Amino acid sequence: MGQMIQRGKELIRINPSNKQKIEYSTNDGRSWSTRYSGSSCGDFNDLNDNGKEILGMTSKGLYYSTNDGRSWSKRS
Repeated sequence: MGQMIQRGKELIRINPSNKQKIEYSTNDGRSWSTRYSGSSCGDFNDLNDNGKEILGMTSKGLYYSTNDGRSWSKRS
């Protein structure tokens, strides 16, 4: 797992200064836009792309996203 993953033509990362934000870039990291910002998941520590979904290890447990990080659900 890591702080940044590549998914299709996008780079997706945990914001380096606010771990509750997920950002994406479509220009190889030259600029970043916020895709998700919320405290319900806690602080993101790691991201992993398993093909069907993005897994996010957070301070509140394991979360997953099936829409490229726009929303997150807790894995039970």
